[in-house]
Amino acid sequence: MVSAPLPRAADVPAAEINRSGELEVLVLVAEYGSLSAAARRLGVSPSAVSKIMSRLESRLGVQLLRRSTRRIELTAEGAQFYERGKQLLADLNELETAVASRATPRGLVRISTSTATGRRLLVPLVPRLLATHPGLRLDLQFTDQIVDLAEARIDIAIRWGRLPSVDAVARLLGQTRQAVVASPEYLARHGRPEHPDDLGRHLRLGWTFARAIPHWPFEVDGRRVEVDIGEVVRVNDGEAMRDLALQGAGLARLSIYHAWDDLVAGRLVPVLESFVSDDLEPIHAVYLGRPDRLPSRTRAVLDFLAANVDLSYARRLPAEPPPVLPH
Repeated sequence: MVSAPLPRAADVPAAEINRSGELEVLVLVAEYGSLSAAARRLGVSPSAVSKIMSRLESRLGVQLLRRSTRRIELTAEGAQFYERGKQLLADLNELETAVASRATPRGLVRISTSTATGRRLLVPLVPRLLATHPGLRLDLQFTDQIVDLAEARIDIAIRWGRLPSVDAVARLLGQTRQAVVASPEYLARHGRPEHPDDLGRHLRLGWTFARAIPHWPFEVDGRRVEVDIGEVVRVNDGEAMRDLALQGAGLARLSIYHAWDDLVAGRLVPVLESFVSDDLEPIHAVYLGRPDRLPSRTRAVLDFLAANVDLSYARRLPAEPPPVLPH
């Protein structure tokens, strides 16, 4: 029995063809190797993706996908269609971005950052950001865990510290120095360390982050010395670390930016300052994609953060208040 030939593209009315939509589906299926994974990315059902692919194959009159129980692979024709189609989608996206960049920034921007940074840096800027760009909507996600930007569909992540080698693009927002601090109550009970060698007799607080360094760096006689923390308490939240230090649980190494208000008020006291390294910790706005292809809404937020985040004061300790003179 001879099967009827598949209809050719010319047999389908042009008005009924959504070529860019079909291309996007094919590209996602090829890259995920799964109809269901592509469907989840698109927010549709697997049957809808299957129908689109079947319609595309029927329209072209060739088989694009080779289906198996474990994975979907491209045929030779499918691979050719994928490579050219992916480039066409990129060109179309570049054209739309160029046009959209001239329009008023509008739409949802998802931002991820740590809880402490979100509360202390981002939240105070939100009213001014929305006043500057009233067409924006924000989804603020505060977590001290490093999230996968693509998987979580994050537009911008604000991250401290040296960045690992990743595909994301980073835009420097500022830098701050670290300081070893303690509460006056802790120092009254345990004494003040005068040398990094004294740390072995003190309670120290550390982090549980995968990227956290297991030591504190100091400069001793012109040499860099790294002291193992040997922490008695470890946490994965910046505000919890600050609260522990304020409650006198031990010594903590915090950014001057994070501890600024407490240092100014005397609630936290810096120690070992003559040995502290001058290393600066950077803060970046991280995003995926090429800078020249960002949606105008994302670019507007990045430009606003770059212009309004000012951490220049946090490179040194607050100036000591003048002494109170007797009347």
